[in-house]
Amino acid sequence: MDGNDTGGRHRDGDSVAIRPGRYRHFKGDEYQVMDLARHSETREWMVVYRCLYGDHSLWVRPLALFNEWVEVDGSRVPRFAYLGAGD
Repeated sequence: MDGNDTGGRHRDGDSVAIRPGRYRHFKGDEYQVMDLARHSETREWMVVYRCLYGDHSLWVRPLALFNEWVEVDGSRVPRFAYLGAGD
């Protein structure tokens, strides 16, 4: 499975999805994806996730950015790669 395999949850008739679980950021740190949320003003889908290091703070990132691919050393890799169901 790769970071593009986002499961199959649908909300409000929109075709948006994220697979809850553990992800590795392309820079190496790991995160626990909790769920999706909507921005109150823009209605943009946001990924709600917790860092699994340091203060274990809770963060949000636009779904489109979470799922995008980035270039690292000449190769395209997912920004966040799915690792499994996690804790």
